[in-house]
Amino acid sequence: MSFPLYYSTSGKACMSGRRKHVPWVSALATAWLLSLSIPATAGTLLEDLISPSKDPLQTVPDVILTGVTLPGDGVPVPCPAQKNFAMPLNLGEAVDLALCNNAQIRAAWANIKIQAAATGEARAAYWPTLSGTASRINDQTHSGIGSSTINSHTVYGALNWRIFDFGGREANLGAASQALSAALSSHDAVMQKTLSEVIQSYFDAMTTKAAWQAKEQNEAIARSILDTAKRREVKGAGAHSDTLQAITTLARATLDRNRALGAYRKALSVLIYAIGAPSDMQVVLTGRLDEGDGLTIKDLNDWLEAAQKRHPAIVAARAQLEAARYRVASARSDALPTLDFSANYFENGRPGQGLTLARTQERTLGIALTIPIFDGFARTYKIRGAEAQVEQKDAELQDIEHQISMEVVKSHADAVAALQNLQASEVLLTAAQDALDVSKRKYEKGAADILEILSTQTALSDAQQERIRSLADWRSARLRLLANAGLMGRGAANQ
Repeated sequence: MSFPLYYSTSGKACMSGRRKHVPWVSALATAWLLSLSIPATAGTLLEDLISPSKDPLQTVPDVILTGVTLPGDGVPVPCPAQKNFAMPLNLGEAVDLALCNNAQIRAAWANIKIQAAATGEARAAYWPTLSGTASRINDQTHSGIGSSTINSHTVYGALNWRIFDFGGREANLGAASQALSAALSSHDAVMQKTLSEVIQSYFDAMTTKAAWQAKEQNEAIARSILDTAKRREVKGAGAHSDTLQAITTLARATLDRNRALGAYRKALSVLIYAIGAPSDMQVVLTGRLDEGDGLTIKDLNDWLEAAQKRHPAIVAARAQLEAARYRVASARSDALPTLDFSANYFENGRPGQGLTLARTQERTLGIALTIPIFDGFARTYKIRGAEAQVEQKDAELQDIEHQISMEVVKSHADAVAALQNLQASEVLLTAAQDALDVSKRKYEKGAADILEILSTQTALSDAQQERIRSLADWRSARLRLLANAGLMGRGAANQ
């Protein structure tokens, strides 16, 4: 139901070419419209336009909202695509390559642009709309009594502006801005997932490389023991059975080394896939696993608090909940009155009218108050549906918070245990190395038999494996803890 208030002036062309107009009507109408709009919702828009601090999207990069060409729109992304794989690949380069080549990250970035466009569309509701049509008409009529030609033109112009509503536009803008915030958090989550995967793949490759190198070292020790056994046998100080046992040990060490090399190559293949490099690319890793000296871990409560504040999944769920609440306000506003201003200009007729020789000009100014009365309870059900979505999003938020807290608790316990095992493995490795050195000196001097030195060699090999496994477990547990707490960033590669 609407109550229009129009003022219209129209007139035909005369010899003098003067037009009828009442300038004070337009000025009075404009002043009245401004007096109506400033205290209302439109007034908050004016404040937003002159006060950037009230912009609900103030944390969003300007490039997303201004329509500037974004990466992926024809602008090359500055990625290290020219990496020379003949040189060793460090972790930072692996992370950069993975972030540049990951399709999920590009899809998440496209989703941000989609939500940014939706936000801009919601903002457009605050602005007036202006449309116009101009046409030129030539009408020729031929009949038995003669012919006639009419050349004319028509011009239409319309200005419409919603002056006031009960929060509908504000709710739609709030919902769109929260959806954009959720898209930004989802993009962050995808980046963190990619970082976690590539860092884990890199350190898996480093771990298998360390295991392979340890097996090579063990093979060299076995070969050294075999040489010593052969020399003792030649001198008559050792039995042939000692030499055979040393040969068996060397063969087993060679087999272990070959298996470790296969595992290393497999881990490299996974890493190559994670960074998006060609499958036939030969990758060489640099560096070695750190020894983890002086490492500590924060209290569990600190990790839980950080996860609640910064985990992108929780941030996105909260934004989706707020967007659902804004949609409830938007649905409720549909049942409330709206006030619209319109201005129109017609020259030589209105749209749909027939051609005429008369030359006319018509201007209208109008205020329309629309009051929804009855729609078959459609808006009632729309509000109930929106309220149910709020309940759903609230339940999803609680579920996500519970799941993430549980994962943080488990990964924190794993990290604490891994750190303790790391310290114990260092003690074990040092003792095994000292024991082998003593056994080798004793065996060379004939003070120990082959079984003792082979036993200490096996103990050293086991200690090396435990050390490598402990380092790998610590790295994995720490990365899982960072990821579950939502703190995974490029800097985590160096932590």
